[in-house]
Amino acid sequence: MLKNRFFLSVIMCLLVFTSCSKYSKLLKGTDNEAKYNAALDYFEKKNYDRALQLFDVMQAYYRTKPEGETIAYLTAECYYYKKDYVIASSYYKRFVTRYPLSKNSEEALYKSALCYYIISPKMTLDQTDTNTAIKEFQNFVEVFPNSPKVPEAIARIDTLNHKLEEKAYDICRLYFKMEEYQAAITSYEAFMKDYPATQHREEILNNMVINYYRYAENSVKSKQRERYELALEKYNTLCYVYPDSEYIEKLEPTVKKIREKLEKYKSNN
Repeated sequence: MLKNRFFLSVIMCLLVFTSCSKYSKLLKGTDNEAKYNAALDYFEKKNYDRALQLFDVMQAYYRTKPEGETIAYLTAECYYYKKDYVIASSYYKRFVTRYPLSKNSEEALYKSALCYYIISPKMTLDQTDTNTAIKEFQNFVEVFPNSPKVPEAIARIDTLNHKLEEKAYDICRLYFKMEEYQAAITSYEAFMKDYPATQHREEILNNMVINYYRYAENSVKSKQRERYELALEKYNTLCYVYPDSEYIEKLEPTVKKIREKLEKYKSNN
């Protein structure tokens, strides 16, 4: 039994050695047709590392030949399936630039965006790759407006924009919770300008009433009246836009105090 296992191990080692030796000889040889066919075979068998090595040594020879297009596209595909997404995106875009009329140019441009979509990080991290993915998908839609992949690209753009929106809103809430009054105001105003259709608008108006009230309470006297008035303005907007909002009743004690403060200013004038 042990002898059988030993001989089996020896045979396996010899097969691996023979395979490596054969591949090394092919890689260093001058038969480009054999390299090309072997590279296609390795790609089909998902041996992307060996396929890439062969594609790389053949690129110069086949650059101006029909096979050059296939090599360029499959090189990008190899990196994609190896999950080297940034490199894959670069090769896809290079392919589209070099072969704009290729039957694969549409798929390549879409995948160049998809690569960044895949590596777009969770909301709490830096969103550079998210922004890149949005730009790449927008470029795809502009270049191939009639592509059947356009609805999918638009849906992915919406998903990515939602992630950016939630990250921006988290920053607003953080300033609000930390009672960084001016920073909260600035971030809320910028947020509503950037995302006018946000589902958070009602909550933002509520928070801005509270924030302006607290800001006024902690301000020098010369600034208080203006900030009380801004708090009341946000409250009135909340009542107008969301007349059934649950925040209206909750804000009544705060709004009562604001109105009393403003009445005193009127009495003193």
